[in-house]
Amino acid sequence: MIIRKAEIECVAALKSQYPTKGYPEVAFAGRSNVGKSSLINALVNRKALARTSSKPGKTRTINFYNINDALFLVDLPGYGYAQVSKEEKKKWGAMIEGYLNGRDELRLVILLVDIRHEPTQDDKLMLEWMRQTGKKVVVVATKSDKLSNNQLMKQVPLIKKSLKLTEEESFVLFSSETKRGKDELWEIIKNECGISE
Repeated sequence: MIIRKAEIECVAALKSQYPTKGYPEVAFAGRSNVGKSSLINALVNRKALARTSSKPGKTRTINFYNINDALFLVDLPGYGYAQVSKEEKKKWGAMIEGYLNGRDELRLVILLVDIRHEPTQDDKLMLEWMRQTGKKVVVVATKSDKLSNNQLMKQVPLIKKSLKLTEEESFVLFSSETKRGKDELWEIIKNECGISE
């Protein structure tokens, strides 16, 4: 995918703030600090389009990134162990749920898990919920450069089994450092969004 344009379109906390251009959307979900912003930056060859942080809970809104005036990559707040109040977490949960449930433009959800750890209960619940809503999901295992090939060979089946992945559900190993999985992921995104370039 040749990236000619990659810029933030809008930052939304309410449905009324979502873009109205009608482009297909790809949402990135996962627990705090799993690498959603890094993955978006790697996909669009930018260092800091999506803000990254070593501190969990940096993304507190739904951020829409305009790619080539053809699609939006949508960065959702992370779930899990972010150091925020219960009230804030509840607000994020409602925001994420509202977006995922009610957005007609949403074509694909990319669920990120950390290859080094077994998926959390939150990861399993999120995937199960996606399945029930009928949304197309791709599981992306991030930080694959942190493990040796031998370790990867052990972790991949463990994660697939833990998430009860079926043959039809895509699984991509990814590294924002080495760009492993980038082309494969773009092919899936283009396919789901009907983009030919």
